[in-house]
Amino acid sequence: FECFKEKKPDGCHRLGDYLEAIKKEFDKALAVYRTNCDDYKYGKSCFKYGNYKLIGKGCTEDKPEAFKYYRKGCDAGCAQSCFAVGLMLTSTDAIPGVAKDNRLGMEFLDKACTMGNADGCYFASGQLIAGDRPGVPRDMRKAFGYTERACELGNMYACSNLSLMYSKGEGVTKDEEKAQAYRQKVLDFKDSIQKRQRTLEMEQGITM
Repeated sequence: FECFKEKKPDGCHRLGDYLEAIKKEFDKALAVYRTNCDDYKYGKSCFKYGNYKLIGKGCTEDKPEAFKYYRKGCDAGCAQSCFAVGLMLTSTDAIPGVAKDNRLGMEFLDKACTMGNADGCYFASGQLIAGDRPGVPRDMRKAFGYTERACELGNMYACSNLSLMYSKGEGVTKDEEKAQAYRQKVLDFKDSIQKRQRTLEMEQGITM
């Protein structure tokens, strides 16, 4: 591919996306993502290649290989890859070739969260709220910090949990005013989604 000769990894990644979304040539997209990850350490390409191997898209399914490339992506600065590693390490389902490690998984979820991945924050908070995983004891104060960050990053499930935590005084000083504010934020979000959905339905009706 010409993009590799020009040594522009962002352009190569876009080529992979083009082959995937427009041409539907998944095997070629897979090859682009892998080369871009291995040769140019482009985190998003590592993540996409990992996704392909995880489900066997355009290739043979290989979860250990997916895990390997998610870690590469995380090392290359891709927050989504860090989140994927954290999920696989903390999964309640056995994943062939991937040893379960809740403590290490939390480190990757934390890394994803620090890099601005809302789901990483939300899942880290869930682990600490539950406290039912070996190596990850219940810690509502830490859980509150992750929940607050996840809400700031736009995860509405976290905002809903934040409302409950303020209402019950779990992990934070009880504050009904803040509980109501976060409750309203979730309601406003739901309302905006419903309005957008109605607008789309009206536009589709006009064009039909």
